[in-house]
Amino acid sequence: MQFATYRRMTEPFQGRFALPGVLLLEGERLEAAGRRALATKTGLTTSTIGQLVLFDEPSRDPRGATLSATLWAVADDDDSPTVEWRPIGDPGTLAFDHAEIVSFCQPMIAGLLWNDVPFTRALMGERFTVGDALAVTAALGGDMPDRGNLNKKLATVPGLRHAGFGPGRGRPSQWEWPAEL
Repeated sequence: MQFATYRRMTEPFQGRFALPGVLLLEGERLEAAGRRALATKTGLTTSTIGQLVLFDEPSRDPRGATLSATLWAVADDDDSPTVEWRPIGDPGTLAFDHAEIVSFCQPMIAGLLWNDVPFTRALMGERFTVGDALAVTAALGGDMPDRGNLNKKLATVPGLRHAGFGPGRGRPSQWEWPAEL
């Protein structure tokens, strides 16, 4: 599981990688600002976005006290020349306190998986195998879940339904979202 960063073109931290962010415009909602940040800083678009948490440490920005509302988004594509994708479990060195933000938010994002239908559907797609579910769960949570227990969890996700078994050796369980959901 990866997240998008971009190279800052202005001070502070010019030339360093950071999470995409913008100043909130007069009358603008956080969701719109998040979409604008993705588009202007990375060239990415998203059809699914949500709010996580607010960071308010007064010394987190050398320009003065600022608030940072963190949002999750699932990119509609991952092909942008201005993006550096980083593993969520190893954010590396980022501008401001962005590495700490990623580390703090990772368990929150892992908690959304299988519990928040819009997030889960955007991340997993319309149809996926239990192998895909295992890989994403491990990438977000850090540990490989038990296949049987994960299949039981998937059976409890509202709207998600078992779609039979795949072809080939092992015939993995497949899961899908109904078109009407």
